Amino acid sequence: MMKKFTTILCTASMALCLTACGGGKEKDITVDTAKLANELQAAVTSDTLSETASDMLSSIYFFEDGVIEEGAAYASSGATACEIAVVKSKDAKDTANVEKLFQTRVDNQSSLYASYNEGEVKKLDEAIIKSAGSYTVLCVCDDPDKANDILKDYGF
Repeated sequence: MMKKFTTILCTASMALCLTACGGGKEKDITVDTAKLANELQAAVTSDTLSETASDMLSSIYFFEDGVIEEGAAYASSGATACEIAVVKSKDAKDTANVEKLFQTRVDNQSSLYASYNEGEVKKLDEAIIKSAGSYTVLCVCDDPDKANDILKDYGF
């Protein structure tokens, strides 16, 4: 009887542990990509960023056709490394690949800025790349702590 009870208890404990370790990427959230991108660019950058046309996102970040459902982005004219992108993948399984593409963008920008404006490389070193549900965010900014606070409010 005691063995049976112990087995059931262990099984229940393992099931509970596995469900608690689900991770943040499977969150069921809904984000207005334009609103979040606009809020971030207004609150965490000192540079004036220009809105990037949504049809240009795939050529900037090298998204494959059909992967991104919607997105909004802001970028500097080149004077600073500040950049914000918020995208919604058609499938939450694609967020890991979007994160990799954002990281590639950050790495490329870091190499570029190191050659002519090394002071901006620190921002790129502190770049925020986060996913939740089908959404992925890239934020290169002056105030990463404030950006993280805003993202937390949105469920990231």
